[in-house]
Amino acid sequence: MNFDWSYFWESLLTPSPQFLRGLALTIIISVIAMSLALVLGLIVGLMGRSKLLPFQLFASLYIWVIRGTPLLVQLVIIYTGFAAAGLFRFEDTDIFGALIKGAVQAAIVGLMLNESAYISEIVRSGLESVDRGQNEAALSLGMTPMHAMRRIIVPQAIRIMVPPLGNSFNGLMKSTSILSIIGVSEMFQVGSTMSAATFKVFEIYMVVALYYLLLTTVWTFIQTAIENTLNVRAGLPPAEPVYKRLFGIRSRKQQTTTTTPALQPADAV
Repeated sequence: MNFDWSYFWESLLTPSPQFLRGLALTIIISVIAMSLALVLGLIVGLMGRSKLLPFQLFASLYIWVIRGTPLLVQLVIIYTGFAAAGLFRFEDTDIFGALIKGAVQAAIVGLMLNESAYISEIVRSGLESVDRGQNEAALSLGMTPMHAMRRIIVPQAIRIMVPPLGNSFNGLMKSTSILSIIGVSEMFQVGSTMSAATFKVFEIYMVVALYYLLLTTVWTFIQTAIENTLNVRAGLPPAEPVYKRLFGIRSRKQQTTTTTPALQPADAV
């Protein structure tokens, strides 16, 4: 095996400015797309819980279409398909002195739409996990439905929604690796260009993989800190330690719960 260790360590520890720009773009796109997806996912999730049939139908159709088609296909349709059909074209835009390329705009929109469909289901499940009696009690005290939702239901649901939302963001960061299909110079695209120029294919992609691993690991620490903060406020035990999350280690209590079948009424003596 002809592995260039010196080139590998140099690329890993002292990455080129071009690679760092790709890394920064990966993070920026992930954060912006996730932030927008949270807002849109909350809207779609609330529409799905609405008593108005048109809202319910729209939410159901949106979730069905987005979750039922691949992200790669959605990105190509948004960036290339719409332009070819003459419907809409993403043009390079100058925002506060920064040039935002059309491909980057399309990437953010595509990731936002795709992720929001999954987030809407997380929002719906989180809101439905809160006992209905608390909403009824809030209404009986004179609160409006919106006030009860904001002050009573949502604060409790957030603690339940944080773990799956954190996992969604983790997946979204890794999904940015396919943005090269529409010409976004994120980390994977930069790595592909470097490997083509240097023929150090294995070395470069190992570096790219390790940087993705670094991003997801850092986010795991952040997500755990957020969960611990919410658990402390709710008077609950701390979240699962980071090392158990990273390496898939389950506690003995979890293993016992999983492997020991519950006693059924028919089994009672």
